[in-house]
Order: sequence, then C-alpha cells, then structure tokens
Amino acid sequence: MKLQNAIADYRAKFKENVPENIQLIMSQATQALNESGMTSRAPKQGEVLPEFELSNQLGQLRSLNQLLEQGPLVMTFYRGGWCPYCNLELKAYQAVLPELKKAGANLVAITPELPDQSLSTAEKNALEFEVLSDPGSNYAKRLGLVFSLPEELRTIYSGFGIDVEGHNGKGQFDLPLAATFVVTPDKAIVSAFVDADYTKRQEPSEIIALLDKL
Repeated sequence: MKLQNAIADYRAKFKENVPENIQLIMSQATQALNESGMTSRAPKQGEVLPEFELSNQLGQLRSLNQLLEQGPLVMTFYRGGWCPYCNLELKAYQAVLPELKKAGANLVAITPELPDQSLSTAEKNALEFEVLSDPGSNYAKRLGLVFSLPEELRTIYSGFGIDVEGHNGKGQFDLPLAATFVVTPDKAIVSAFVDADYTKRQEPSEIIALLDKL
C-alpha cells in the first residue's frame, strides 16, 4: 500500500473517532504553523546541509560525513514513536529499503526522542535502518525545522495518552516539521520536502525515482 493511501485510511478513522471540537483545535494549530512561514526558511534544493554527530538507537555516534561515505543519503525527520503518521512513514521507508540500497543510497531517520525511546520505535516498526536521536531538537533547530507544541495541544495529546516529555525529556516539547531530504556525498540537497502539516509526508516511491536518476 502506498504511504498516501495508508495516511488517508488513518485520517478517515481519526475523523470518525475524535470529537469535532478537538479536531478543530488541532486543525487551527496546523493552520497557524502553516501561516508562520517556517517552511519558507527550511533548507532548500541546492543548499548544503551542515555536519552533525548524533547517537543512533544503539548509542553509537554517527556523523553526516559517515553516512555519506558510500553514496547519497535519504534523511527524514519524525516527531516520535507516539505519532501514528510518523510510524506509517517509517514503515513505508522500511518497505522500500531494499530499493534504496539498490540505488546506492543510505537512509536515516532523525527524531527528538531520547535514545531509549528511539530504540523502542525502531523495534516496534522492525526498522533495519538507523534512527538518530536529536536531543532538544538541536540539529533540527539549526535547519529551521522546529516548533514548540502549543499548550492546548499538549493537553489534547495527554488526553490521547501521549507523553511527549516521556519521549523527549522533561520540559521538551519542541518537535520537527515533517521533512525529508535527499543529500549527495558533497552534502548538497537535491530534494527537499518540508510541510507544516504533520499528516502530509513524501511518498517513498518519489525518492526512489529521484535516486535512479542520480
């Protein structure tokens, strides 16, 4: 199943099961984020990504240079293992991992989750690619991808049983926008997908098609 179809199915069930007033508050928060202009300040095609050194789900340090040693890199940011849309995206990338490797590319996911939580996310979704922990979203902040979860959404999320602080650390409510980049070995961005609406994600097949042309 395509990622977009899986997302559409989940959104339909969400609309059926969540009270309209809650949906309205969540929709308004997304609209405000859209109107903030954040996406226009995010990294774009042709720009160069800055270096990073982050721990993977096993506590091993990984740098951007290391990940680019064997070819292009697909880098996707996700909010946390508590986010159903993120989990759908991660599973979709796992499904196309053989095609990504065949195209000579590496794949990594970056999250503000603490390492123990990112390990749980990787295990839950049976991920065979690395998940990097970005504490405090510090690297994502350098890229201009970070917003703080509004107070009204913190309450709603808590009502859903979502403990954002439990995943990110005490007092940590900063989250990245939905973003996926394809980066060449010289750190140049050849594809940039950034959306303020967390329910929208890039279709992995688009990434495969791009890699086949590199």
